[in-house]
Amino acid sequence: MRFSLFVHMERWDEDVSHEQSFANLTELVQMAEAGGFSTVWIGEHHAMEYTISPSPMPQLAYLAAKTSTIRLGAGTIIAPFWNPLRVAGETALLDVISGGRAEVGLARGAHQFEFDRMAPGLPAAEGGKHLRELVPAVRELWQGDYAHDGEIWQFPTSTSVPKPVQQPTPPMWIAARDPASHDFAVANGCNVMVTPLMKGDEEVESLVGKFETAVADHPEVPRPDLMMLRHTHVHDADQPEGWRRPAEAIQRYYRTFHAWFMNKTTPVNGFLDPTPAEAFADKPEFAPEALRKSAVIGTPEEVVDRLRGYEELGIDEFSLWSDNSLTHEEKKRSLELFIEHVVPKFNTTS
Repeated sequence: MRFSLFVHMERWDEDVSHEQSFANLTELVQMAEAGGFSTVWIGEHHAMEYTISPSPMPQLAYLAAKTSTIRLGAGTIIAPFWNPLRVAGETALLDVISGGRAEVGLARGAHQFEFDRMAPGLPAAEGGKHLRELVPAVRELWQGDYAHDGEIWQFPTSTSVPKPVQQPTPPMWIAARDPASHDFAVANGCNVMVTPLMKGDEEVESLVGKFETAVADHPEVPRPDLMMLRHTHVHDADQPEGWRRPAEAIQRYYRTFHAWFMNKTTPVNGFLDPTPAEAFADKPEFAPEALRKSAVIGTPEEVVDRLRGYEELGIDEFSLWSDNSLTHEEKKRSLELFIEHVVPKFNTTS
């Protein structure tokens, strides 16, 4: 099982500058590369201070110059906000800049807040049709001249300039949750990325089951890879209550996610207060004690045991989700412990 880092610039107030936030991200990525991680993933979000990434491309291009081996993943490009020509050209340019290290993740999008600003009038739930049209169009553009006459986009004969270094294409990944998304990804030869969010490992088993069903339904397609993204924090073994602060920090992250997702309050200068904890009285999965069990939180030994279970389920890549409202120093310590005590327990070259 490989390991990757899922990371964003993260600001919870104005005490940390944007410059410092990006420097923190860069340091974590360089640590991950030195520690044997396969990939760094950076997503796309708009007008949100708690997860800053109007485009993963400039960040990944910068990191290409600051690293030499770690692969550089857009995790994920939001299909309704892009044109196929832009996706093809910008990801190919990243591949050129990085010497063939680009990984291209795509998703339909989730936050109606972002759709209201980036694609006015389009319900977030309808972003899937953009994704399904985008994937084959980008592949065609990477290969050469191609004209497109689709439901969403139309353009005359064009091509991706530049062309990607990796042939026939850079690896493509689809963020999937429902069976139809898994089926589309596998049928189109794309790898699959999943996240159980704050749900327990029964959700992981369900997601793996959907992936395996899609694989079985498409024997004509070489088996793709499956990546799982999970909030992760390793604490020192001599801290019996070391789980509580990261669990509370992850709860704060999810309460903030909920506030943005509900899209009922106008943010102030990119900040939005988390939904109060009392609002989740009937949702026990939001409690810190529940998040201690669902998120990957624990001593190195506990984390190794947890990840062994994921490896046995067939997870090819485990992505350590570092966005959690903790301080940079706390994130660094967790990553240090993961690299020193967890990574060596796994064969990361398979």
